[in-house]
Amino acid sequence: MFHLLLTQRAAKRLLLPLYTSSRMSATQGGASASGQEVLKVYNSLTRRKEEFVPLSGRRVTWYSCGPTVYDASHMGHARSYITFDILRRVISNYFNYDVFYVMNITDVDDKIIRRGRRNHLLAQYTPSSLESLRDDLTQALAAYSLKVDTETDPDKKKMLSNTLEAASACLVETDQEKILTLAKDPLSDWLDTKYGAGITDHGIFSTLSRHWEEGFHADMAQLNVLPPDVLTRVSEYVPEVITYVHKIITNGFAYESNGSVYFDVAKFSSSPDHRYAKLVPEAVGDLRAIAEGEGVLSVDKGSEKHSRNDFALWKASKSGEPSWESPWGPGRPGWHIECSVMACAILGEVADIHTGGVDLKFPHHDNEIAQAEACYGSDSWMTYFLHSGHLTIEGCKMSKSLKNFITIQEALSMYSASQLRLAFLLHSWSATLDYSQGTMREAMAWEKLFNEFFLKVKDAVRRLPCQQGVESYSKFGERELILNRKFQDTKTSVHAALCDSIDTVCAMRELRQLVSASNIYCSQGNPPPNVRLLHTVATYITDMLKLFGVISEDSDIGFPLDSQSASSSQELEPLVSLLANFREKVRNVALQEKKSDLLKLCDSVRDVELPELGVILEDKEGHTVVKVVGKEAALREREALLEAQADKIRIKAQQKAKQEAAKAARDAVAAVAPEDMFLSMTDKYSMYDDQGVPTHDTNGTPLSDSQRKKLKKQWQTQDKKYKDYIAKK
Repeated sequence: MFHLLLTQRAAKRLLLPLYTSSRMSATQGGASASGQEVLKVYNSLTRRKEEFVPLSGRRVTWYSCGPTVYDASHMGHARSYITFDILRRVISNYFNYDVFYVMNITDVDDKIIRRGRRNHLLAQYTPSSLESLRDDLTQALAAYSLKVDTETDPDKKKMLSNTLEAASACLVETDQEKILTLAKDPLSDWLDTKYGAGITDHGIFSTLSRHWEEGFHADMAQLNVLPPDVLTRVSEYVPEVITYVHKIITNGFAYESNGSVYFDVAKFSSSPDHRYAKLVPEAVGDLRAIAEGEGVLSVDKGSEKHSRNDFALWKASKSGEPSWESPWGPGRPGWHIECSVMACAILGEVADIHTGGVDLKFPHHDNEIAQAEACYGSDSWMTYFLHSGHLTIEGCKMSKSLKNFITIQEALSMYSASQLRLAFLLHSWSATLDYSQGTMREAMAWEKLFNEFFLKVKDAVRRLPCQQGVESYSKFGERELILNRKFQDTKTSVHAALCDSIDTVCAMRELRQLVSASNIYCSQGNPPPNVRLLHTVATYITDMLKLFGVISEDSDIGFPLDSQSASSSQELEPLVSLLANFREKVRNVALQEKKSDLLKLCDSVRDVELPELGVILEDKEGHTVVKVVGKEAALREREALLEAQADKIRIKAQQKAKQEAAKAARDAVAAVAPEDMFLSMTDKYSMYDDQGVPTHDTNGTPLSDSQRKKLKKQWQTQDKKYKDYIAKK
C-alpha cells in the first residue's frame, strides 16, 4: 500500500513494470518460461497467435498500407487507421518497443486518373444551349445504360441504376446548372470516353490527389491518429519502382509485353523456394479480385499475359494518362508494386509488421509478398501481417448504392473522436465492426460512465480539508483494502488482455468493473472514502484511456475540458469551490428556516448562472458535488436536465388528465339515481317494481328469484354511490 502514499508522478512510475514485456521464449498459455505474460499477436500469415519477437531487439519496423486519395475519407478508412493507431500506441507506449512507422499514400492510380479527367472535363464543359446539353446527355445516358447492363456486382449495379434514373429525369429540366449537377456522373463518363485521351495537362492528377491527401491528414488529426514517422508517395518513388521491377525480370519472375511488365505467377509458384498467395491460397484464380487489383482503366489484356493470374508491375501508359520513361517505354507503376518498393526502400529487405484492411489480403498483400521475395530471392519478407476487420453500417456492407456511405466528417458531425474510438475499443480489432446507432449509444454510455467517475473523484479531491501533509492521509480500513485488491487485480487482468493480441475488449471490461467497484465503495457512507486511493485509481484509468488515444490532451484525471474552457479551468476552480461552499451554507439555512426566495436564488445559481461558466452543481445529502466540465458540456447537461424535467411535467400532466377523466367517468355513473339505472335497458327488461328494479324480461317472462336478487344488489350498490355523490355536491 506504500504506493498509495506517493505523488501522482510516483504513482505513474509504479505502473511502469506493467508497460514492459520481457523477451523470453513462449510457452503454453501465452506465458514466458519465467511464468510472466508476453505479448502475442494474431498473425494473418500463420493464422494463429504468435509471440511478438521483433527482428532487432526492441526496435520494430512497421509498414502500413495508406489510402488511395481520390475522394473523401470514409468510415472504412477510420476502421483501419484508428485500429492501427491503437495497436501502435499499445506496442510503443505500453510494451515500450521503439516503433518506426511508415505509411504510404497512393497518388498514382487508375481511380485518380479517371476521377481527375472527369472532374477536369466536366469543369471545362460549356454546352452552347439547353438543347445541345440535352442532346449530349441523351448520348451519355445511352452509354451509361450499357454500363449498367454489363455490371455484375449487385451493389454497384443498384448504385448505377439509381444514378441513371436520376440523370434521366433531368431531360425535362430547364435549369442547366441543375442538370450538370444531377447528371454529372453519366456526363463526365461520356466526356472522358470522348476527350479523356486528349488531356495533356497531367498536373490535374497531382492536384486532385494532393487535395484529398490534405483532407485525409486533417481527418486523421481530428480522430487523434498519430502521424507516421515516414510518409511515402508512389509518385516520388518511380525510379525505385523501375529498378525493383528490372530486378524481378532479371531473376526470371516477370516479363515485358507491349510496354507493360507482368509478374509471372506460374513461374514463381513452380519455384521450390517460393509459394504464391501465402495469406489466402484459396483465392488463387479469383479473376474478379485480380481484375479489381489491376484497376478500372485496365482493359482485358489476356492476350498480353502468359496467364490471367499474372498481374501488372508496370503499366504502359495510354493517351491521357501520366507517364514516366522506363526501359519498357513510357508508363506508370502498377498498384501492387508500390508498397513492396517503398517498404523495402525505407525498412530494408525484411521488416516486422505490415498492416492493412482485411480486404487487402488477396490479391494486394499476397502480391506484395511475392514481389519482395522475387526481388530479393528470399522466402520471408514481413514477419507479422495484422489485418483490421471489415466495417459494416447497420449490419450492411457500406455502399453508396445503399445510401449508407458515411464520410469521416459526417461521422464527426454526430459523434466525438473519443466516442468513435471507444466504439472501436469495444470490438476486436481483427473482427467485423458494425457502425450503428446501437454501437454508438453503447460507446456514449461508456464515456458517460468514465466521465461521471472522474468528476466524482475531482469533487472528492476538491473537498479534502488539506490536499497535502499529515491531514491528507486517512487510515486504510477493510473497504479500502477490498478496493485496492480490486485495483491490483485489474492491472494484472488488463496486462493479460493486452498481452493476448491486444484484446482491448477485455481490457475495457476490466476498467469498467474497476469503476463500478469504486462507485460502490464511494456509496458506502461513513467513514468518507479515501480520496488518495480514489485518485490513484482514477489516474490509472485516465492513463489507460490516454494510452488507447481516447483522451488526447494531457490532463491529471479524466477528459480534458473543451478548448474554450480549458485555459481558465485552473483559475476558475478555486473560485467555484468558494462559491459552491457559500451557496451550500446559504441553502442549508434557507431549508431550515423555509426561506423559499433564498432557495430559488440558490437554484438559479445552480441551474442558470454556473452552467454558463462551464460548471455543474449537484446537491447531495450532506454536501454539494462540483463538476467543472466546460461550457459546452455544462449547457448540454443543463439542456438534458430541462428536457428530463419537461418530460416529468408532461408525464405528470398526462397522469393527472387520465385520473381526472377516470373520476369524471366514475362521477357520471354515480350521478344516475338507482331507480333510473335500469329504465334505459329496454332491450333486456319490460317491467319494473316501484324502486325501478326489473321484474320481467323483454318477452314479459318473470325474472327468476336469483336474477332479481342479483339486480337488487346492483341497485343497492348504485344507491350508495348516488347518495355519496349527492352528499359531495
